[in-house]
Formats: sequence, C-alpha cells, structure tokens
Amino acid sequence: MSEHTKDNSRGGLLGQPSSRRDFIRKTALSAFVGGAAAACSTDASGAQQSKLTEADHSGGSMAPNPAPVSVAAAAEAMDKMHEAGIKAFPAQTAGKGNQLLKPRIEKGVKIFDITAKKISWQTAPGQFVEAWAYNEQVPGPQIRVREGDRVRLNIKNELSESTAVHFHGVELPNDQDGVPFITQPPIKPGQSYTYEFTAPNPGSHMYHSHHNAATQVGLGMLGAFIIEPKNPDPIEKADIDYVMVLNDGAHGYTFNGKSFPATEPIVAKRGQKVRIRFMNEGMMIHPMHLHGMHMTIIAKDGWNVPAPWKCDTLNVSPGERWDVIVNCNNLGTWAFHCHILPHAESDHGMFGMVTALVVK
Repeated sequence: MSEHTKDNSRGGLLGQPSSRRDFIRKTALSAFVGGAAAACSTDASGAQQSKLTEADHSGGSMAPNPAPVSVAAAAEAMDKMHEAGIKAFPAQTAGKGNQLLKPRIEKGVKIFDITAKKISWQTAPGQFVEAWAYNEQVPGPQIRVREGDRVRLNIKNELSESTAVHFHGVELPNDQDGVPFITQPPIKPGQSYTYEFTAPNPGSHMYHSHHNAATQVGLGMLGAFIIEPKNPDPIEKADIDYVMVLNDGAHGYTFNGKSFPATEPIVAKRGQKVRIRFMNEGMMIHPMHLHGMHMTIIAKDGWNVPAPWKCDTLNVSPGERWDVIVNCNNLGTWAFHCHILPHAESDHGMFGMVTALVVK
C-alpha cells in the first residue's frame, strides 16, 4: 500500500451506510409491529405510544413492542444525514488521482513511465476498495503533450492478468492502437511494453485498458491524455483548466476517483473563465448539470465545434469527451452533479456524482 493510503478522512454519517440502513429498517419494522401487534393510544402531543401486551398463550409475558418513530422524528433524522454530508464536503481522503505527470526528455522525446498494479484506494470517508491503477492513483496520471511532440510511453504490467493501453480518440498508426490480437500481443504479467508516436490531432482524449476492459477500466485503469494545439482558438483561453473523469464501475459513481463528499470542488474567482473537460470512462450516460451558471460548449471528442452553444445540462455518454467554458460571474457555492438522480442523491443525502463550483 502506498504512503497515500493512510486514512485521513473526517468520518461523518456518509461514511457509515450500514447505520443508516439499520435506522430505516428499524423505523419500518417498529411502525409495522406497533400497528399490527399493539394497541395504540395517543398522548396530548399527538404521538402514538404502544401499550404493553398482556401475556402470550404459553402463559409467559411478551416483551414490549418498540415505540414507532413519529413522522417528525423520521424527517429530522433524514435531514441530519443530508446536513452531515454537506458539512463534510470536501471530505479529506487518502490518495489523489489525475495528477499531472511530467515527462523526462531524451533526445527530444517526451518519455512517460507507467506501472499498472493493484492498490487499496479510498473513494469516500471510511470506504476503501481494491483498485487496479496506473502509478498508484485513480484516475491514472494526467498526461499532457503538445501537437507534434514525439511521445514514448513505457508500460509495466504488475497485475495478475494481461493488459494493454488504448489511446482513446488519438489518431495513431495502427500498430500503436493498443488492442490485443488486433494490433499487438497482450502485455502479460511481469512484462513491459513501449508505445511511441508523434502526437497527432489535438484535444481532450483518454487512455485506458483495452483488455478485459469492463473489469480493468471499472477498477481504475484509465486516465486523461490531452494534446494541446499548436494554434489554439481564442475561445479556448481560460484561467483554469479542469479535467473531470466520470466513472461508474466497481468503485461506484465517481468524479476523478472519488465519491461525494470526498469529491473535489472547482474553485474560481469572480470573473474568471473555467474550462472543464468532461471524460466519461464509465458504462452509463451522465447528464452533467451546473447550478447558477450556464456552460458554453466549445469541443466534442477533441474537435472544436463550429458554433459554440449554451446549456446548463450536458449529456456525457460512455467514451465521449466534452469541453465547456464557464464564465464565473455568479458568486456562491453552486451544486454540480449528474442529473440521473440515483447517481447523486438518496434519502441518506448526497453521494456519488456530486461536487460544487465555488465562485469567490
């Protein structure tokens, strides 16, 4: 386990899902038992109270039924769970993914060393999972190069099964496409493999496993691969450039490898422009909704759109990348989440694909 896997979480109710389930179960059970097996009286406050039963048929006395929880008490308990999650945000957890990987340069070639291995990864307070990761982080390290750069990636496989790396959206020579038995042999356990190419079409791209992919990508073998253009369009200029990788595999619903309240807020000053690069590495659609401000769409799958357009909810399908600009002109902390609601909120409060855009 890496040094990043020490648990620095702040805890909170969102880190204790079993206690909440117990609460809901006990609430429902007590309401049923109280209504079906006990005579009820009503006190001056209007709350129902269960009476003790007399005796069972064997002559022994029965234990008293638990008093049903009142509507007000149940609502208050739910509100406290919601509030606890919000107050915990952003919760501190061990490990951080999507960290920029700086290359070493030899004879003009930008070289990136990447190792695939199993690690323990913390997705939210109190929640540790097994991850298959690049360089011990989920998502894997963010790789940024420039259009026309010569790039070399050395992949070392320390997993218990074969793998390969596909550069999603990058228009490469066939032998660099990373699909076992179509363009290359699989990278077997203990082996290494080198990819090398000149960075072609600029834009927001991804890299991920293309071998047993539903398992390997779902467990974390994915990352952002960004090729910056030689001649960017004026609309691409931004004060903050933020990559948001969406996933819905074995680790649940995550942004950059974390679930709310451990997701990372985007923080900007009033008047700044934020570029957000959505990348969906999952197997479901995720309509991303920003409160308080609109998004201006500037690129799709790495290609600048001919006519930028505005929205507040953008559907991001598996494999897609969308680049948007947000003009941060509205002060406050604004919810930012997937609008398939079971991916973001339940009776226990917000979870999963929720973060915030904070404009100061």
